[in-house]
Amino acid sequence: LERWVQKSGLEVAVMLGEDGVEAVDLWRAHADRVKVVLMDVNMPRMNGLEFLDAMRKDPDLKSSLVFVLTTSTADQDRVAAYDKHVAGYIVKARTESSFTEALEMIDHYWRVIEFP
Repeated sequence: LERWVQKSGLEVAVMLGEDGVEAVDLWRAHADRVKVVLMDVNMPRMNGLEFLDAMRKDPDLKSSLVFVLTTSTADQDRVAAYDKHVAGYIVKARTESSFTEALEMIDHYWRVIEFP
């Protein structure tokens, strides 16, 4: 992800959490600066769906824009993520070009959507 951001030329700061617990802590510490979250369903200690639960319960984080970027193709994960109001569910492809296309789509989404 960091390599793609550097190559893309976008003005993006990347914060990586080792697991869901660390990701929530990072998000809370930087909620005023972070605009978009990319998260995986498959994370240790606190999985992505638990991460979403924690975010949606926090008044400062509940309206965060979250995209799931994962290898999980399980219907129950996809349904659960959308039930928790994610902006999109993207399955990571095995090739870098597909991954780059997914990130470019997120960048485009960010630039064309109007937020309050």
